[in-house]
Amino acid sequence: MRFRHYVSPVGPLLIAADNDVLAYCLWEDVPDTAWPAHWTEDRDRQCRLLSETCRQLDEYFSGERETFRLPVRLAGTVFQRRVWDTLTRIPYGRTVTYKELARQTGNAKAARAAGNANRRNPLMIILPCHRVVGSNGETGGYAGGTDRKIWLLEHERCSHGGRTATEETP
Repeated sequence: MRFRHYVSPVGPLLIAADNDVLAYCLWEDVPDTAWPAHWTEDRDRQCRLLSETCRQLDEYFSGERETFRLPVRLAGTVFQRRVWDTLTRIPYGRTVTYKELARQTGNAKAARAAGNANRRNPLMIILPCHRVVGSNGETGGYAGGTDRKIWLLEHERCSHGGRTATEETP
């Protein structure tokens, strides 16, 4: 596994790739995050996938990219992978509730489980779990911290040229 540090406008990210797939994009300063000692830092910038990930993150943070086109590896339970896949279908600048996310994964009663899957999302920003909010209109939690979630939602709202809308299917 090769990794690289990425400095975003809202905090440092660690991105890691294994062979030809992106495996992690996580906030470096989140407590209780341990990075395996056997990972190799990509100091010589030899990993093309990490370079491409940095380029796409640059575009995202400059408001030029709404979706990521990267090969990813999702290691998790069947339900977690279903939730993470569903996250990729939430449009840029929009939000859905945890309840709606659960419904879209096929289990409308699993809102809390969908939230737990979001908390374990290995690809922050790439799989946009920050676009999931509470049914009561509250921001809800975020593994990178609520301030970051608010920043990301506002960034997308401003870049998208409008108000972030919440989708809820009755």
